[in-house]
Amino acid sequence: MSTVSFRSYQLSMQHRNKLAQRIRDYIDQSQAKNTRRGYKSDWDHFSHWCEAQSVQNLPCSPETVAYYISDLAEHGYKVSTLQRRLSSIAIAHKTAGYPSPTEDTGLRTVWRGIRKEHGTAQQGKKPLLTMDIKNMVHNLALDTLSGLRDRALILVGFAGGFRRSELVALDVADIQFAREGLVILIRRSKTDQTGEGRKVAIPYGSHLETCPVRALQDWLSASLITDGPLFRKVNKGDWVESRRLSDKSVANIVKRTIKSIGIDPTQYSGHSLRAGFATSSAAAGASERDIMRQTGHRSVVTVRRYIRDGEMFKANAAARLGL
Repeated sequence: MSTVSFRSYQLSMQHRNKLAQRIRDYIDQSQAKNTRRGYKSDWDHFSHWCEAQSVQNLPCSPETVAYYISDLAEHGYKVSTLQRRLSSIAIAHKTAGYPSPTEDTGLRTVWRGIRKEHGTAQQGKKPLLTMDIKNMVHNLALDTLSGLRDRALILVGFAGGFRRSELVALDVADIQFAREGLVILIRRSKTDQTGEGRKVAIPYGSHLETCPVRALQDWLSASLITDGPLFRKVNKGDWVESRRLSDKSVANIVKRTIKSIGIDPTQYSGHSLRAGFATSSAAAGASERDIMRQTGHRSVVTVRRYIRDGEMFKANAAARLGL
């Protein structure tokens, strides 16, 4: 091999190593941050279990996975959690170039048996309905910056049907006030990892105290925020910091506010705003298409579940019993 061709080969190998790292980076970027965090947590749990049992985790046998999920099922883990653990195990193996043990026929038989014996209807957090939202914002201390922020966040999150990650990612540049209300640009979301973006319109509310557009204007005016993160931390001295809120902060604000009106906060989460929008708008007669356009849902199945919940008391046969 000549000197020139050898040097070219060496450069090619270096380039291939760089590309290999970039490929791993691209795989990471192909998934939402929370999804990657969940996969890592699941894989860590499985790896620790394997270490305790003195068995190999990668690659592992279908029998190992069968024992793992059976052990978890016997200890009361939810079927939905076991399903996620199986997905994480499969992804870890495929990413490493190994066949997934979860595709084994025997393991699938065990999994069907677990689902049949332990499977229950998934119990999600409750949605916040329109009346809940009104009661919550009426109970906020609007003479404080934290109260003004919380009112704006709750009303905008509810009226926009936003995910909590979408809410906290908003910048002032993403907000445009119009004659009819408010237009918000969602630059990236769970179902839009390529960053194509979508616009969400929020009209003026009928009541001054619960209007999401006016609530956001009040927050911006009082906080003196002109650029950067839209929803920020407010310290104990009621001063606005430069840091944006985390997605966990949305859940904490919802729980704290729902507790202030005498409702058990453990049954609600940050997702309750989004779920509540879909359920409340369905109850008010909004179409499936209009709900999905606002929330950005791509799964018709998910939206129809909200619609069913919102329409339970509409044309209800029990109302004809004369009780």
